[in-house]
Parts: sequence; C-alpha cells; structure tokens
Amino acid sequence: MVRPLTTIITAIICLISAPVMAGTESEQPQVAGVPSAAGIDEKLGEFVPGELVFLDESGDSLQLGNIVDRPTIVTLVYYNCPSVCRPLLNEVSDMLGKLLDLKMNPGEDYQVITISFDEFDGPDGSARLKKEYVNLLPEGFPEDAWTFLTADAATIQKFTQSVGFGFQRAGDDFAHPTTLVMLSPKGKITRYLYGAEYLPLDLKMAIYEASGGQVGPTIARMLKFCFSYDPEGRKYVLNLTRIVGTCMILSLVGFAVFLRSAGRRRKGEVVQQDGE
Repeated sequence: MVRPLTTIITAIICLISAPVMAGTESEQPQVAGVPSAAGIDEKLGEFVPGELVFLDESGDSLQLGNIVDRPTIVTLVYYNCPSVCRPLLNEVSDMLGKLLDLKMNPGEDYQVITISFDEFDGPDGSARLKKEYVNLLPEGFPEDAWTFLTADAATIQKFTQSVGFGFQRAGDDFAHPTTLVMLSPKGKITRYLYGAEYLPLDLKMAIYEASGGQVGPTIARMLKFCFSYDPEGRKYVLNLTRIVGTCMILSLVGFAVFLRSAGRRRKGEVVQQDGE
C-alpha cells in the first residue's frame, strides 16, 4: 500500500514542479552558438569607476560619479538590437509604472540609466529611444529619472568590466546577457536581476538595499512563487492556492514517509515475534 501511494505523490510533485522549473530555467536561456565571453561575472560589493565620462541624449558630457547619486537601475543594451534589448526596455518601462503604484518616487527614490555598449551608438540614438520610452511611462514621470548614455569603446570596456558584463560582437550584432545591475548612491554594485521579466516587489527591495549599500542576491524566484500580480487591483497578492497546494503535497509526502517507517517497524516486530 505504501509503494503505490508514494508513486502517486511523486507523480503529483513532478507534474506541479515541471512548469515551475521550466519557468525558472527560461530566465537565463542557454543559446547555442553564443560565445562564452558573453555572460555575467558578478562583482557584488565592488564599485563602478566614477571617473568615466559618457554622453547623454543632448550630447553633453556627464561623469559617472556625478550621475550615480541615488539608487540606480542600470540596463546595458545596444540601440539596433534585434532581439532581447527591446523586450528588456519594454519590461523596465512597465516596471517603472508599477513602482509608482508601490509608492516609489522616480528621481528621488531611484533613477534608471541605460548604457549602450555599442561604441557606434550616439546621442541621436539615445534621444530617439528616450522619447519613445518616456511616452510609454505614466503621466507625470520625470524625464530626467531615465537617462540614456553612450561612450567610446575604451569607456564602455572599463564600465562593462567593472560590472562583470561580458559581450561579444557577432557581425553587426552582439552576443550578450540580459540583466539589470543595481548601484548604490556611491556606485557600489548591490544586486543583479537576471532575465527580461521582473517583479516590482523584487525591484523595490533591490532599490531599498541599494539605498543603504547592502549587497544581496535576488529573491525573485521566491517572490514569484508566493505572489501573483492582480492587474485589476494593480498590486501583488498572496497566491494562497499555490501555497496551500505546496503544503498539501509536503503533508502527503510526510504522511507517506510515516507510513513507510511504520510499515518497516511492524515488519520488524513480526520477524522478531516469529523468531521467539
């Protein structure tokens, strides 16, 4: 009796775990043919070089140390990217709207800096993308809370190396990872958020950590498991169905283990009685 019950419980766990694990693995897909140089080498706790100079959308020179004066979300893209860069920026613009719902004030509590790692991108491309994405943001979102920057090859290399962002040119395109890098007001690297989909709660926590210079790993997987976004209420709610289901599975597993242990004890007692 114990063995069939254990088999059924195992099957249930596999059925429920399969989509969860599939979604987790899809956050960092392994793409065939992508050079090993393209990836992330985390530099948590280290500082970006504040002396680096970039050009903003107007062509003005800005020193990185003067820009990063509050918790900063850094996105690394290139403007002619045909694949993941657009979905990344779309997700960021969507998250910025949801952060407003979580009482996070752009320009005060945090800012966003998008840096192109293509040395051939320039202020014109920055101005074009900024106009496009600012128009997607909620009314009243301060334009100076999202800055688009470009630079020469040497500056780009120094910055990307400082945050451990590896990329490699492949013809007219690039092989590169997809991630957000969180910086403290002093330029310390405090968190990486991987993939092209993010939770507002995880981003809010990352901003709070960055404000205090606290270094921490991502907890997106835990938050994604425990909470679901309610588009009507525009907030995250506890996913009781998923949590209760998990508790029931754990209870069944525990009960199966108990039955197996009890069966072994009874079998041992019977053998001992026969021996007497």
